[in-house]
Amino acid sequence: MSAAPAPISTTDEDRRLAYRNAMARMAAAVTIVTTDGPGGRAGFAATAVCSVSDDPPTLIVCLNRGSSAYRAVSANQVVSVNVLSADHVEVSRLFGGKTPVEERFAAASWSVGATGCPRLDDALASFDCRIRSVADGSTHDVLFCEVDTIRSRGDGDALVYFDRGYRTV
Repeated sequence: MSAAPAPISTTDEDRRLAYRNAMARMAAAVTIVTTDGPGGRAGFAATAVCSVSDDPPTLIVCLNRGSSAYRAVSANQVVSVNVLSADHVEVSRLFGGKTPVEERFAAASWSVGATGCPRLDDALASFDCRIRSVADGSTHDVLFCEVDTIRSRGDGDALVYFDRGYRTV
């Protein structure tokens, strides 16, 4: 038996809360998005990442304009999207919080991808990308990222975020 839909209140805060609560019910893959270049090295945990096309291979990455990584990503115009496994919960927490950049990267093993961005060595998959265009997403920039190179492994359980907690698939 399903619950009756709750009406959305007319206040902005109630609408935001209702939206956040509903979005918590949608499972999403957990990634770490990294960048490096003239704007510096940075990285952040993200679930707002998805495929757009395979011709050419393109991903969308949503980046909060208030993120500590925003300036570096905007200046560098390259990112690596690293899909996390069940073994990466602690690394995800570091990249999702206020941890200094050096500590974030020290917690895992990285190599340099074709774009110059750090790639997580044991990620389920890594996509080295060039940002081709940016759309306005209110509090976020929506980055259209064309994939240059892909590295993936054939084993491991995926890390997902659901109902405000980590799960594995």
